[in-house]
Amino acid sequence: MHMLNVSIVLYKSPFDQVEQMVKILRQCSLVHDIFLVDNSPSSDARWTTLPVRYEFNNRNIGYGTAHNRALRETLKSDTPYHLVINPDIQLDSAIFDDIVAFMEANKDVGLLMPKVFYPDGRLQHLCKLLPTPWDLFGRRFLPRCLTARSQRRFELRDFDYNRIVNIPYLSGCFMFLRCDTLRTTGLFDERFFMYPEDIDLTRRIHRQWRTIFYPKVSIIHHHEQGSYKNRHLLMIHIINMIRYFNKWGWLCDKERATLNQQTLNQLNLK
Repeated sequence: MHMLNVSIVLYKSPFDQVEQMVKILRQCSLVHDIFLVDNSPSSDARWTTLPVRYEFNNRNIGYGTAHNRALRETLKSDTPYHLVINPDIQLDSAIFDDIVAFMEANKDVGLLMPKVFYPDGRLQHLCKLLPTPWDLFGRRFLPRCLTARSQRRFELRDFDYNRIVNIPYLSGCFMFLRCDTLRTTGLFDERFFMYPEDIDLTRRIHRQWRTIFYPKVSIIHHHEQGSYKNRHLLMIHIINMIRYFNKWGWLCDKERATLNQQTLNQLNLK
């Protein structure tokens, strides 16, 4: 039975890298449609040779907006799950049997993220609290000595990442989504061109469903962190984080405080 559609947003993405991912995804009988939504400035005819549904936008319409095009197609069908995944992920197709079994047994889970490692084997700390302006702007522009303690708390560094937990902010690199959840909460907020769309969507889902970190399976994420290397991407990041805090609140965000405290209590952290 087809249980899952997948969408990958491209922007000057290496063909060989994505081709390998498509090959691995096609090894899983649960996967139905694979959408490649291309935000690159020019098209590459090789994409059309892959067993996917390819869409070239002729411009960069934004990360969330591009994924939404695929998500809307999935929501027209009876496919129960949709995976939003970055092109720089390495995985084994066998993980989907485990993930789908968990989702089928836990109908209150709207979103799932596995354990994520760097290529060198280091753990990526991608379970986070809902951010305050200090969490996001402080670490970019202030000395580490001033922000280390708050960053450790924000990134839940004292959590061992070895048990299933309900987390309010999960990374957008791998979002395994229940389609019925999206019909209730809506899709990515298209006001965000890049960066905070995963915070916003996880938060909206977390209000009504569990958003689960699932460490029984793992993936590898190359994690470019482009805004740390590119001044243009840094400006995009700043602009979109301003939009995020304009939406949810800068200093006064009672829901953020409540959800973050619930998470810390769950993990037995201060």
